[in-house]
Amino acid sequence: MKEAEKTLGAGLYLVATPIGAARDITLRALDVIRAADVIAAEDTRVTRKLMAIHGIPLRGRRLISYNDHNGARRRPKLLELLKAGNSVCLLADAGSPMIADPGLRIVQAAASAGVPLVKFPGPSAVIAALQAAGLPTDRFLFAGFLPAQATKRRRALEEIACVPATLVLFESARRLQATLSEIARSFGPERR
Repeated sequence: MKEAEKTLGAGLYLVATPIGAARDITLRALDVIRAADVIAAEDTRVTRKLMAIHGIPLRGRRLISYNDHNGARRRPKLLELLKAGNSVCLLADAGSPMIADPGLRIVQAAASAGVPLVKFPGPSAVIAALQAAGLPTDRFLFAGFLPAQATKRRRALEEIACVPATLVLFESARRLQATLSEIARSFGPERR
């Protein structure tokens, strides 16, 4: 039996997936996806594609959708599978589970239930953005997604405007120009 085909111990495995190129995934991440009893994915279509690219068969295993819309319904079943001794691999669409992703509540529930949590490093949009920005990286604040509503977004920007660190925000492509303009107005010309 190949190393990658060995069974994993019971637990919730948090596996980072590629942000862009499918080849950016780590070998250890592929091993976990290949060996897990159950795969919980933010979007099963994205995960199936990633598995196909890397030649990982489902082999009758469960591939369960777990996202913001169905998390409350799916969490009890995943906890039941974890408590029964299964290895569950949690995958985000792109990047690391729990970083601007629906994984927080399942991780909290698993930890509360005494289920082992295992994290595998890999792609991180936050770190990639910091590396490419040319801004100081010794101190940074990841503020996640800004609110879509203008008033709430302005309030959120006011809260972080004076933070003495590089700020990392996520924003949808369709709101990017408006958000950048609002940031420039809120933060002023002296803030890089």
